[in-house]
Amino acid sequence: MPVRVGYVVCRSTCFVLATASLIVPLLFVFLATSLSPWFNLVNNALSNLGHEIRNPVAIIFNSGLGIGGVLVGLYVARCPWGTPFMFSGIAAGITLTLVGVIDEYYGMTHFVVSVAFFLPLTAFLLVYVAIRRNTAKSVAALVALSIAIALWVTHFIYRAPRGAAIPELVSVFVFAPFYLDQARASPCTEHG
Repeated sequence: MPVRVGYVVCRSTCFVLATASLIVPLLFVFLATSLSPWFNLVNNALSNLGHEIRNPVAIIFNSGLGIGGVLVGLYVARCPWGTPFMFSGIAAGITLTLVGVIDEYYGMTHFVVSVAFFLPLTAFLLVYVAIRRNTAKSVAALVALSIAIALWVTHFIYRAPRGAAIPELVSVFVFAPFYLDQARASPCTEHG
């Protein structure tokens, strides 16, 4: 009698994939930072670490973003998010990979791709607020989004901080708890 081979993607697996898609690129970013003594959190953008001509460890930074984008893609493909979350996840995974591939060497194209990466994070938080029935979590997501937007406005209008690294990192860190909460809420799904 043939045995049907299948596997179950459960909450724990979804949570591990989501966690890895956050931690892996951040580890590569911090490794590239530690190997780049010229890098200054206040005066630089994280993308300065990925400039293939100016930074000999750019491959570390850019690879981390690419791997992170693939991990986001695996998470979205394997774990049920619901349609609104799925679109923001797909967009975040693709744009994260593109930020690593189209590095700072490409000038304005890199800038556009970098901005495009942060838009799905914003969309994710807005969907999270709209869908969550937990008022405290919705308010926390709105506060997190407001903090990130305020930092970006301050950076672009007042050039404070001078570099984009702080708004970039804060945007990722305020997004992370809600992303992981969504991963915890993913129901188990059987794939055959």
